[in-house]
Amino acid sequence: MDFRLTEDQAVINRMGFNNRGQADAFQRLIDCTHMHGVIGVNIGANKDSADRIADYAAGVRAMAPVAKYLTINISSPNTPGLRQLQDEGALKALLEAVNEARPKNGPPIFLKVAPDLGEGEPDQIVRIAMQHGIDAIIVANTTVSRPSLRSRLASEQGGLSGAPLKRLALKALRELRAACGGEMPLIGVGGIASADDAWERIAAGASLIQLYSGMVYEGPGIARRIALGLAERLKREGLTSIADLVGTDRL
Repeated sequence: MDFRLTEDQAVINRMGFNNRGQADAFQRLIDCTHMHGVIGVNIGANKDSADRIADYAAGVRAMAPVAKYLTINISSPNTPGLRQLQDEGALKALLEAVNEARPKNGPPIFLKVAPDLGEGEPDQIVRIAMQHGIDAIIVANTTVSRPSLRSRLASEQGGLSGAPLKRLALKALRELRAACGGEMPLIGVGGIASADDAWERIAAGASLIQLYSGMVYEGPGIARRIALGLAERLKREGLTSIADLVGTDRL
């Protein structure tokens, strides 16, 4: 179930990982492998699993053949206890299992983290991710916090995304950038709805950006508008490549 908070340009979802199962997804995705574009597969644990780490390992083994990248999602707020996998011991055990399951010459593996990080967590997450060969960190998932919202639906339970997530996701990105010193690629997500939003996130350290809630309100054409807007601003700023902007804090 999800809720559109139009006044706030936000979405609250509590859908969890509802789907028909890994085998069904694999069959549908294998029909897409001939297509151009990027197929990313988001892997999470079953809500009622007795061994969540084993779920992730099984997902890596099963989905690697049909993915351009795999995301180890340990930050969905709608699976009870899932974010505990961000704790140091649990994260080490998880990424060790993922590495064992990772096929040789398989797709890159990204780690998706929450925006609600405590003191010291960015350094801890980066250190463990780099030790285990994670290729990038996605910053960030939805938030369980409730910044000032106008919608009458603001009290609904679930993960909040869209415009109200922007400040928190940007803060988490900057903290993770400081923790990795530019040695770990970061993917910025959360509250990105314009070329200026994308510029700010890239300048803060994101090598790539993703968006979802912005498409809910602006439609799929938002990606083209952001790309054109970035190209125009690069020209105005005298930069030759978006790579020249990453981590510069140039606003």
